[in-house]
Amino acid sequence: MPKNPFFRGHSRALTKRHKIAVAGVATLGAAAVAFSAVPGNAETTTSEAAVSSAPVKYTSEQLKGLQADVSEQLAAKALQGKAAAEAKAAAAAKAKAKAKAATAAKKKAAAAAAAKKAAHARKAKEAASRAAHRAKLKAAVTRSYANNLDGWIKHSLDIMKSKGIPGSYNGLHRNIMRESSGNPNAINNWDINAINGIPSKGLLQVIPPTFRAYHVAGTSWNIYDPVANITAAANYAADKYGSMDNVNSAY
Repeated sequence: MPKNPFFRGHSRALTKRHKIAVAGVATLGAAAVAFSAVPGNAETTTSEAAVSSAPVKYTSEQLKGLQADVSEQLAAKALQGKAAAEAKAAAAAKAKAKAKAATAAKKKAAAAAAAKKAAHARKAKEAASRAAHRAKLKAAVTRSYANNLDGWIKHSLDIMKSKGIPGSYNGLHRNIMRESSGNPNAINNWDINAINGIPSKGLLQVIPPTFRAYHVAGTSWNIYDPVANITAAANYAADKYGSMDNVNSAY
């Protein structure tokens, strides 16, 4: 019998069930052949040896059926493998995307926490700065000064500092002693200003128009008030000479 190409190339791929089926078909074929070979008047009894030793013949339909069955099983197995690989790849991609999203969320949360912390720190710093400024202002307001030349100069210097008016203790003291000898009620009744009806008054001998023009807010409008007189005169000297420290004679 010629060799069958199908069985030559695929015999190893047959499953145990296929092998049993092929054996069964072979046996039936052999039995059929043996049966048909017995004459009509002969005995119909056959032996196992006769059946099994008879050559096996297969029809093309039987071979096609077996080939189709094997092909279907192989295709099904290939599809199952492909589906399993695709499912595994999809699961891996999903896990990767989930891990990436978790990392991004963690970074975003960390950035938000850092920004919140920085905002709190900035607000706390601003609040502390405001509190310190208020305390400084309160201390300046509530600070007590001696009611004498030393106290008047120090009080005036604090006001000048808050208003940005230049001047030093020595510069103020030196000019006060030259102009009034430290007398807040001093008045000049003999110079040109007195002749013109606007005599110089106070510690730094300021004429009324100059006092009004250079008066510093927060001080008294009384030209004889020591602090008001010193501060207005210092404001005038800063405008005309850069600072009371630069004044060394009548101004």
